[in-house]
Amino acid sequence: MAELRMPVQVCYATPAEQRLVSLDVPVGTTIAEAVRVAMPDIDLDQHRVGIFSKLKTPLTVLHEHDRVELYRPLLADPKEARRKRAKSR
Repeated sequence: MAELRMPVQVCYATPAEQRLVSLDVPVGTTIAEAVRVAMPDIDLDQHRVGIFSKLKTPLTVLHEHDRVELYRPLLADPKEARRKRAKSR
């Protein structure tokens, strides 16, 4: 019996590079499994993940044509940065 497969994408961007990897994975694949295959150098403990800009957990099961996105940690707290800008005006 043939294994059912589906297309998905995994994407990650830094200021220096953008990576977009298309995969054909078995039905039932999780975000963590897809990231491990597409980008084995990425530590999921250091990144939040989502599908089409909606936060998900690494154990979320993927659906056909999902785009997994890895989000980098913020360099500055947005609320604190806004307070500093307001104070300097």
